[in-house]
Amino acid sequence: MPWSHRLPAAGRTAVTLLAGLGVALVGTLAHRMGASMNIPYGLALAYAITALSTYCARARQGVTGLALHLIASSAGAWGIALFGGPGGDALVVAGFSTAAPFFSQHAGYAWLYGVILVQVVMLAMPSSWFRIPPRRDAAGEDPSGR
Repeated sequence: MPWSHRLPAAGRTAVTLLAGLGVALVGTLAHRMGASMNIPYGLALAYAITALSTYCARARQGVTGLALHLIASSAGAWGIALFGGPGGDALVVAGFSTAAPFFSQHAGYAWLYGVILVQVVMLAMPSSWFRIPPRRDAAGEDPSGR
């Protein structure tokens, strides 16, 4: 099993919450890449990071882990959007009064609502997709002796 799956319950919860906050920070910083050219590769990257981290959270702790990850990542992303960056700079831009490319105008909203939507979609997937089987050696035996 991966290292984070072997931790006690409190350790797994801490890893899940920190991963959710990491998704919020990295996704918020990445979501606007390419938006000014109407090629939202940063938004796609932010969604991919969210999906991968959510997969790990659900594999680690089941639906409870996914719920904790959802709470941490969405609260982090919305908190950064509401309170801004250093010096009060806006890190999630929404609403324009001048003409701008579509994704420049809407990447902020797409990120804030998409970070929730991606995780809700992961919740609807079958639980069998999130099982990580124990490692086996060449003879099919569990090397840990379990």
